Amino acid sequence: MKSLILAFMASYIMLAPADENYLLVGTYTGEKSEGIYVYKFRSSDGSYKEVGHVKTSNPSYLAVSPEGDFVYAANENGKDGNGGEVSSFSFNKKTGELTFLNKQLSGGDHPCYVEIDKTGKWVFAGNYSSGTFSVLPVNNDGSLGAATQTIRHEGSGPDKKRQDKPHVHCTILSADNKWLFVPDLGIDKVMIYVFDDKTGKVTTSETAFASTEAGAGPRHLVFHPSNTYAYMVEEMSGNVSVFEYASGKLKNIQTVSLLQKDFKGAIGSADIHVSEDGRFLYASNRGDANDISVFSIDEKSGTLKKTSSHSTLGKGPRNFNFDPSQKFVLVGNQSNDEIVIFHRNAENGQLKDSGNRIKVGKPVCVKWVAL
Repeated sequence: MKSLILAFMASYIMLAPADENYLLVGTYTGEKSEGIYVYKFRSSDGSYKEVGHVKTSNPSYLAVSPEGDFVYAANENGKDGNGGEVSSFSFNKKTGELTFLNKQLSGGDHPCYVEIDKTGKWVFAGNYSSGTFSVLPVNNDGSLGAATQTIRHEGSGPDKKRQDKPHVHCTILSADNKWLFVPDLGIDKVMIYVFDDKTGKVTTSETAFASTEAGAGPRHLVFHPSNTYAYMVEEMSGNVSVFEYASGKLKNIQTVSLLQKDFKGAIGSADIHVSEDGRFLYASNRGDANDISVFSIDEKSGTLKKTSSHSTLGKGPRNFNFDPSQKFVLVGNQSNDEIVIFHRNAENGQLKDSGNRIKVGKPVCVKWVAL
């Protein structure tokens, strides 16, 4: 009997950590924030515990290496066209400690996005103010080498205040690691590149870009788990563009609005995610809306149907993300200095306030490291 009890306790101890994962939060630094914050998050009840943080300037977007051993941060600063940086950190999955390794120039100003390829050998940094993106090699110890390539976009859009020049907003790799997609708010295009993960070289695709409506302001792109559809949130129009996807080509098949029919305030659409089961799409609105729109995804066509909107219970929902269990959605309300934790109904996609809040200064990126 004693041996059975001991065996049960041992199995429980082994299984218990599966309920917990590390939550990493990127911020804009200032009075209430010093850099990247690390928490342990429990998916059984949405509770959390702060582990610690590391100081770094304006880490507004984070990328985690495939094995979870390294973290890369876009330091969203700028000076004379080449003031942005990307920082590298090792991550101890036993303790949750981040250790600074090094940093490199991002090849432009105000990098707002960072991505790592599937091999873990190449990091991409998208520079908003300069309309450029760079490829940086990852060294064996996880640190970064100097950029091996920087590409500058050309053009402008109809809004002379917001689209006077290119503004790269994200760098997204395809699931097969062969294509790089770069939405540019300033030129109303998603630029498409061929990526060689052996050399890290990026070249223009035969189909060089996919266009949006004039003045739309492309921001973030996400792929459906089937890899046959892609969805892009447009910051300035408040729309989501739906694309059929195959072999580096995007074909627009639908455009839907995130906004309520009677909405007349400022628009500032921000982030977009698809649930792991491919049934629901979520997109956030800042501006005067401060909500998340939920869409059901048609299984056969990939098209969207809006089902609901939910207040983010704060202001400035720049970034949000599902927890690894998909039971919760964590929304970073930048202007309220807190992350609101919502229960997510997997059957109908709806969100409900859990009552839990994480107080952290200007949260703008939510990422996970599995235990």
